[in-house]
Amino acid sequence: MRTAHHILLLTFICQGLSACMSTIGSNPTLAITPTNARPTITITNTSGPSETATLTVTAIPAYKTPTLTETTPPSQTPTLTLAPTYVKLRGEVIVVQANCRYGPGEPYLYKYGLLGGSNLEIIGRNETGTWIEIQAIGGRNPCWVKADLMKIKGDVMTVQPIPPETVRLPSSPYYGPLTGVSARRNGNIVTVSWGPLKLRAGDDSEQYPYLVEAWVCRDGQIGFTPVGSYETRVDIEDDPGCSMPSHGRVYGVEKHGYTKWIEPAWPQPEG
Repeated sequence: MRTAHHILLLTFICQGLSACMSTIGSNPTLAITPTNARPTITITNTSGPSETATLTVTAIPAYKTPTLTETTPPSQTPTLTLAPTYVKLRGEVIVVQANCRYGPGEPYLYKYGLLGGSNLEIIGRNETGTWIEIQAIGGRNPCWVKADLMKIKGDVMTVQPIPPETVRLPSSPYYGPLTGVSARRNGNIVTVSWGPLKLRAGDDSEQYPYLVEAWVCRDGQIGFTPVGSYETRVDIEDDPGCSMPSHGRVYGVEKHGYTKWIEPAWPQPEG
């Protein structure tokens, strides 16, 4: 940009000099006197009568290159989501003896009994608070008991909910998974079926030999339903209207524990 302005300035000077020369004549003497305000050019004719022509040139200021300043947008304040705070409660057994099980429901294997009047620590619950996970105060051997068999000191819903899929069930060391597991739908009823588990003498738990854990739609919400069976099939209600898909899994049960679960292709409700 400065070079262009210099060329323009020299063009103006040359044009002014030509005009002066034609006026003054030949053999002029050129003198340039710089000043702080503006340069002054004096042309003197030395061949003829003394004539002095003064040409004043005003410099054109050079354009300044604009400076681009990057403006940083204001930083966004992150949204903090506070995790809920859960508590451990105490509870007292209010029946003569309560059955404590491996999972949150009656279909699960019996683990040990609780004597009436026992005070225990409540460390977990199912989604609805109808089953609670307890252990001896300061203990490390939890199990699940029906909530209405205990007098709970506090609000049970302030205890941490335990997702049923994270409940650890004892594994059977002797039997593999069930075979022929399938599910079919008839309206709002899903029938889950499987092949029989043939137990050796003495391995019968004398409880349900089969367990189905189902996540099915009721009242527009997916809820957990454990179902025990003595037969090789169960019927489970599964209504339409939920945004999440229904599903389930099936175990064989013997006195040492559970076979590896099998999840059938679950037919989804229409609508």
